[in-house]
Amino acid sequence: MTGIETVRVALGARAYDVRIGAGLIGAAGQEIAPLLRRKRVAIVSDAHVAAAHLAPLQAALAAEGIASEALILPPGEATKGWPEFSRTVEWLLEQKVERRDIVIALGGGVIGDLVGFASAVLRRGVRFVQIPTSLLAQVDSSVGGKTGINTAQGKNLVGAFHQPSLVLADIDVLQSLPARDFLSGYGEVVKYGLLGDSAFFDWLETNGPALAAGDAAARQYAVRRSVEMKARIVERDETEEGDRALLNLGHTFCHALEKATGYSDRLLHGEGVAIGCALAFELSQRLGLCSQEAPSRVRAHLRAMGMKVDLADIPGDLPDAAALLTLMGQDKKVIDGRLRFILARGIGEAFVAEDVPSDAVRTLLTQALARRG
Repeated sequence: MTGIETVRVALGARAYDVRIGAGLIGAAGQEIAPLLRRKRVAIVSDAHVAAAHLAPLQAALAAEGIASEALILPPGEATKGWPEFSRTVEWLLEQKVERRDIVIALGGGVIGDLVGFASAVLRRGVRFVQIPTSLLAQVDSSVGGKTGINTAQGKNLVGAFHQPSLVLADIDVLQSLPARDFLSGYGEVVKYGLLGDSAFFDWLETNGPALAAGDAAARQYAVRRSVEMKARIVERDETEEGDRALLNLGHTFCHALEKATGYSDRLLHGEGVAIGCALAFELSQRLGLCSQEAPSRVRAHLRAMGMKVDLADIPGDLPDAAALLTLMGQDKKVIDGRLRFILARGIGEAFVAEDVPSDAVRTLLTQALARRG
């Protein structure tokens, strides 16, 4: 195959490749065969993804003599909870999946997170392969080994660090994404430029429209650069003791807003990240950390891409500022009861702030809510 690029995630005995390019689902049998001790795999997907991509994947596996069985779960964020997690674990046990076997997660972030967690706990850890089918999953959730499910108390509060054995990011599948889902993933792409690579953000300002319009070369570059940035951060800090927290730029706001909207399609994850990044830069500017130009530039680019930028862009009712602040207090980034925010000194200059005044956050949220009219 030509045009396939590889990003190595160098984690010693847990190292693996992220393969990026067109046609990787059709080549999945060749890619996965070297990992197998016996020629059978278990696939978990959701109904929407399976309708488009399960048959080609199983055909590619069969061409290499690899047998497969598939479990198809309901689509949507609600799947990422205890009931479908339990169902998945029980099904994998019924398939007699052994520790040396491979489980394939075929889908977006919900499937990747749930299947990764199921693989982490099944027989105290079985290997799994990520085949991410959304832009968001390709650039973020499929890489780095964070797995988990949501609970009534919040998002991703139960999970494990469990690295995949291989990631296959097939750029072709992005063509079938609805525009809203693609732009949701773009929220995570922008995040990488904002947190640590101003030149990448410059590139996105120029090439973002072509990327959204389907330019394959632009999409592959954006995915590869995002994965490279995440891989290097994960290598330095696999379990989020330090630098890896930078990947949460925008997420403290995002997770509170997702909880407030019931993890519904009122707000997709990447939309929440985009709004969260805009708020984080506005907060940074209010605290005197960055120029006024930086948050204006962030908002201008997100608006130019047709994305949600502010609380006013979220349909329906939202809690007041105090309630949103309380939801932030349940976030995993709380340390000793103090909220950690990822703030910025400029585009590409994010850092972890441990001592953000809650009054400043409350005022920011109050004024953002007031803009809803």
